[in-house]
Amino acid sequence: MNLDYIVREPENITSDTTILFMLHGYGSNEQDLFSFRETLPKDWIIVSFRAPRATQFEGFSWYDIDFNNPENFVDVPQATESLNSVLESILKIVNHYGITEGKTHLCGFSQGGILCYALALKYPEMFNYVACLSSYPEEKLLKDIVKDKKKLEKLRFFISHGTDDAVIPLDWGRKAADLLYDLGCYFTFREYMNGHGVNQKNYMDLMDFFAK
Repeated sequence: MNLDYIVREPENITSDTTILFMLHGYGSNEQDLFSFRETLPKDWIIVSFRAPRATQFEGFSWYDIDFNNPENFVDVPQATESLNSVLESILKIVNHYGITEGKTHLCGFSQGGILCYALALKYPEMFNYVACLSSYPEEKLLKDIVKDKKKLEKLRFFISHGTDDAVIPLDWGRKAADLLYDLGCYFTFREYMNGHGVNQKNYMDLMDFFAK
C-alpha cells in the first residue's frame, strides 16, 4: 500500500543526504510532526506520512485501538499491515532520491512511535537516529526483532514521555529503557512534567538530539 505523505526537500540532494521519516499519532495527520521542520537541519529531506486508516471523528490512525480493553489495545494485524506499508514506502522514497550513503532517521509520536520501535529493531541496518515520543515498545509487534548487538550498535534512540500522560501510562513508556538496555542499544530516556504531548523543553531536547 502506498502511503500519502508530504515532503520538504533541501536545495541540493546527493547520495549522502540525510532523510527523516515522521509518523504521527492516533487521530492526527501528516501535518502534525511536519511543523518540526522549521528547526530541523535545512539540508535534510523530511517526509511526513499520513496513516492509512480514517478514525471515527477526524484524522487518521495506523491501527484501531480498543480503549476499553488494555489486552486488545493494539489491533496487531492492522499494525503489522501499516508497518509493512511504512517500510515499503521508506524503501521506495530512499530509492527515488538515490540515497545510498546518507543517514535515515525516524521520528514517531504515540502510535507512530510504537511503529518506530518495531521498524528500528526489526531492520536496524536501515536506520540511525530514532525518536519515540509519548510512546512505548509494543511486545506484540516485537516478536522477531534483531538481538545482535553488532547490528544494533549504529542505532541511537531518543525516548521522551510525560509524567502525567493519561493516554499511554509512564510505566509503559519506561519499558523502553529496560528493553533497549537489555539489547545493548544507545539511548536517552527523558521524562517531562507534561501530559500526552511534547512540551517546550522536550522539543528543545529532541532538536539537540537530531543536531548531533
